[in-house]
Amino acid sequence: MAAINLGAKQRATFHELRVAEVRPLTESSVEVTFEVPDELAPEFTYLAGQYLALRTTIDGEDLRRSYSICRPPTPGRISVAIKRDLGGRFSSWANESLRAGDTLQVMTPQGAFTSNLDELDGRHVVGVAAGSGITPIITMAHRVLTHSETSRFDLLFTNRSSLDVMFVEELADLKDRFPQRFAIHHVLSREQRSAPVMSGRLDEERLRTILNTVIPVGMADEWVLCGPFELVQLCRDLLAEHGVEASHVRFELFSTGEPAPTRARPVEVRTGAETITIDFTLDGTSASVESPVAARETILNAALRVRSDVPFACAGGVCGTCRARVVTGSVSMTENYALEAEELERGYVLTCQSHPQSDRVVVDYDA
Repeated sequence: MAAINLGAKQRATFHELRVAEVRPLTESSVEVTFEVPDELAPEFTYLAGQYLALRTTIDGEDLRRSYSICRPPTPGRISVAIKRDLGGRFSSWANESLRAGDTLQVMTPQGAFTSNLDELDGRHVVGVAAGSGITPIITMAHRVLTHSETSRFDLLFTNRSSLDVMFVEELADLKDRFPQRFAIHHVLSREQRSAPVMSGRLDEERLRTILNTVIPVGMADEWVLCGPFELVQLCRDLLAEHGVEASHVRFELFSTGEPAPTRARPVEVRTGAETITIDFTLDGTSASVESPVAARETILNAALRVRSDVPFACAGGVCGTCRARVVTGSVSMTENYALEAEELERGYVLTCQSHPQSDRVVVDYDA
């Protein structure tokens, strides 16, 4: 989707935006639209598939969560969808208490769930989404269908019931506009459908059947997947089994489910203890922190102990907000669902998942 040139990847920064509208989508999800003033318009330019990190204070606690952008680019506005998670403080607050006129700290658009869709003419793209995973996928579908008269998009969308389907009207509009080039295949786990294969949980057997009959793998050029880890991994495994190259399969995961930290985990540096030196550059300013070997803290945690403005959102290896380049030393990453192979080769890491493996590590958040 290269029609919008964002140039080199820029470090994410927060800006205070006013909520223009909070629109219910289902009983447990809302669409939140922010006003983007003219002076910030260049910073909030985005590609279909990217996300925003939102930040607010709830009961005295600083909370951050990331949500995919759910609308095609519209001057002066940008929207995300927020589905209430069981026990989720931020998502519950957004669904119950957020109102038009409120303000939130909104991070500039981030995310690499965007490429491989540069040349759309004659291309057939298949999207697989579960629940709120439709959020980035619907923007991709819109992009594919509106930027080429010969492209096609098939959507496999799984939910519990028809009442849980987000963006029903928007999907219907796309179908009305592009009846020959857009197909929707709903799988409902708790509601009976006329076709037995589309009723029930989207497990391996059901997905195999769908990929052999409803959406034959061989007819697609590109695949975009968004949902929980288990479903996304199942799709990737079955597509690989059918011979689909990994370069033609893009995916984004839901949050890992672990709450993002609101501040650095306390770490005591005792006199005489063996430590690692972590130096980092952020916004052109260098800082240094000593990290006890015994603490096994991440680079992000150590950096937050001396600078509270170090960027992060999910802290689960999913969103990529805490990305930085290792200049000196070595690290090991526990998880990585955000960085591409090319970025890894160039030395980029997710600092929320990176543990130092040398006596000194230097990272650059500005790179």
